[in-house]
Amino acid sequence: MIRINLLAVERERVRKRVVLIPAAHRVTIGATVILVGTAALIGWWFLTLRQQSAQLDIDLAQAETETRQVRSVLEQVRKFESQKAMLQQRVTLIEQLRKGQYAPVHLLDEVSKSLPDRLWLSDLTQTGADFTIGGMTDSLTAVSDFVANLEGTRWFKKPVEILDSQVQTDAKAGDLIKFQIKAQFVDPTAAAEAPAKAGPGRGAAPAK
Repeated sequence: MIRINLLAVERERVRKRVVLIPAAHRVTIGATVILVGTAALIGWWFLTLRQQSAQLDIDLAQAETETRQVRSVLEQVRKFESQKAMLQQRVTLIEQLRKGQYAPVHLLDEVSKSLPDRLWLSDLTQTGADFTIGGMTDSLTAVSDFVANLEGTRWFKKPVEILDSQVQTDAKAGDLIKFQIKAQFVDPTAAAEAPAKAGPGRGAAPAK
């Protein structure tokens, strides 16, 4: 029985075909394969760069949006800070006005409470801390009592001076004394606040 090895025959045919390909053609085929591979690599790299560029564009657009939002927030913060400063100035001005109103109101109250009977005031002028008070009464005793009462309030520096006193005759009221006194205003509350703000002196014991 004759056996024919077909596999060996086929291998021999393939080997002969490979041998029959010229060397120049084999170089061309190899170069073509390299070029195709390089082109494929370059194409993949180009696509990757395009994807990265598109992602960068998206990131840049998001960053610009966030930057605009941050700028808007900063602008609002600046407006709020400006409004806060204006409100603070108004509050400070109101506090100053309140403090400035407190002393004159209290001064007039003390002057009013210091008035003795049968004495009335005709004018009151202020020059700095100095007050000149004019009025009328029917006795010098009332003037002396008025001066003593003002000194006793602690809102006027001692002594309160009598600048002038003149007797005037009125047809209806009789003899009246026109007087003028000078008093220097002091605020005892401000003097009390000063040591408190200054803190303990040298002889004060340290706080525990």
